[in-house]
Amino acid sequence: MPAYEFVKSSHSGGNAGQECVEVARNRPGTIAVRDSKTPHGPMLQVVPDTWTTFIRSLHYAHA
Repeated sequence: MPAYEFVKSSHSGGNAGQECVEVARNRPGTIAVRDSKTPHGPMLQVVPDTWTTFIRSLHYAHA
């Protein structure tokens, strides 16, 4: 199984110390999310359908 390959959200700020979310989509059947300030801390893992529902709900909440 490949290691998680986290990338910073495009909505996160570019300055060090800001609140940043990183997402890994490279493992089959799993989306992982973590806080970039604590890369060895906890992460949330969800199935892709759950992630899609979550992202869509954010979009509609800001529409």
